[in-house]
Amino acid sequence: MKEGKVYIVGAGPGEPGLITVKGLECLKRAEVVIYDRLVDDSLLDAAPANAERIYVGKGRVYHAAEQKDINLLLVAKAREGKMVVRLKGGDPFVLGRGGEEAVTLAANNISFEVVPGVSSATAVPAYAGIPVTDRRLASSFTVVTGHEDAEKGESTIHWDKVSIGSDTLVILMGMENLKRIVDQLLWNGRPKSTPVAVVTRGTSPQQRTVVGTLGNIVTRAVKAGFGPPSVVVVGEVVKLRDKLRWFEKQPLFGKRVLVTRAERQASGLSRLLRERGALPVEMPVLQIRPPTSWKELDQAIRNLNRYGWVIFTSMNAVEIVFERLRKLKLDARQFGGVKIGAIGPATAEALAIRGLHADYVPDSYTSRGFLSELKGKDVKDYKVLLPRADIAGTELTDGLTGLGAEVHQVTVYHTLPAGKAALQGKQMLCQGDIEVITFTSASTVKNLLDILGQEQDVIRKSVLACIGPVTAEALECKGFKTDIVAPEHTMVGLVEALEHYFQGKEAPTDE
Repeated sequence: MKEGKVYIVGAGPGEPGLITVKGLECLKRAEVVIYDRLVDDSLLDAAPANAERIYVGKGRVYHAAEQKDINLLLVAKAREGKMVVRLKGGDPFVLGRGGEEAVTLAANNISFEVVPGVSSATAVPAYAGIPVTDRRLASSFTVVTGHEDAEKGESTIHWDKVSIGSDTLVILMGMENLKRIVDQLLWNGRPKSTPVAVVTRGTSPQQRTVVGTLGNIVTRAVKAGFGPPSVVVVGEVVKLRDKLRWFEKQPLFGKRVLVTRAERQASGLSRLLRERGALPVEMPVLQIRPPTSWKELDQAIRNLNRYGWVIFTSMNAVEIVFERLRKLKLDARQFGGVKIGAIGPATAEALAIRGLHADYVPDSYTSRGFLSELKGKDVKDYKVLLPRADIAGTELTDGLTGLGAEVHQVTVYHTLPAGKAALQGKQMLCQGDIEVITFTSASTVKNLLDILGQEQDVIRKSVLACIGPVTAEALECKGFKTDIVAPEHTMVGLVEALEHYFQGKEAPTDE
């Protein structure tokens, strides 16, 4: 049996993009992932589909596993010869129990590595616009736990030294004991006027910040309804927040945006939304499934030299055609001598990363735009291969035929209604918890309305955003007014249109 190994990996403070490159590489190779409560679910998707995922999170009331059991679990999985990733929030050696786990592994002669993570001690204040040090205001900072091990009996924090021994204090897990902590700081010499910030759910689109002083922060935090997880920052650097609060000022900050793409496509749009502070809610209203047989596509691929053009209308079509190329032990050389058309820059980019440069990409990313600009191209009397979805309309096929081309349309994937994964999104819509709904195709319009059935009027409570005019037309044909139509019909264009729509809305203020 091969020797197992454990990687104790810091997942960062919550925002999935803040995991380190090495941490992500470990996840991609993991055979077992043992993860904590505050780890973002999207990070688990980086692990191989067949990797075992084991939740061991601890909350205030419920612990999925006690620490001693987690330690033994790490040993057991490593002894099975597995590559184990122990995924912990923040940095595993900063006020976590990574050290305890490493000691257990060492005692049992288990090979391990520690992959440091971005600590919430510095990242959460940064996302709140508070640098923990500043040459003018603070030359030192101290990180303190606000939740000590109950088995110690009494506190081992030397508050008499900590209170005034450092310019900035960062207190992790301190919300439950905030009053006691404030009392200790005041008793040991910190003035009542000292600025304080409490940041809850830091680095996430649900981040909220309350600012005050040692004299009033407890009342303000309680009034704001703050609870764990929260980070407390004490010191003059808190004053810089007014000028430096960048994250909460983003136009999409905190907005719940429904992503209605197919499950395999949703992550790209969700990532763009997260980067702009939004909270994407993935509701895959359709599923992409392979055709019942690959015979027709495989035959077309083997005989590409008989075609004058191959026109790709989506990234899905590109991915599937190249998957079949690999299955047939062929590559991009099969396209030699064939002209290639692509609708939209994302489709063209999907071709480019596979070694093919599209001969024709229209300025307007629709079938209509493709045809209007194609009139000057030589397609008459050419045979055109059109790999696409089963539900694709006839506009492009009819238009190419009208230009004198012989069109061979091949179904390379089926688009089906959503499964159970759509239920959470439907519930949030019906509760009025969704501020924006994005539609990326006419099929997402149809399928979402089919899922909602007699409750489809609930979407009128949300801002309705469409990737382009064809999608907007599909929505308006159902009796709904489109609020946003992206001028550039891409995912990036859709997100930029959302930003423009909300630009100038009043930024959130401190409680």
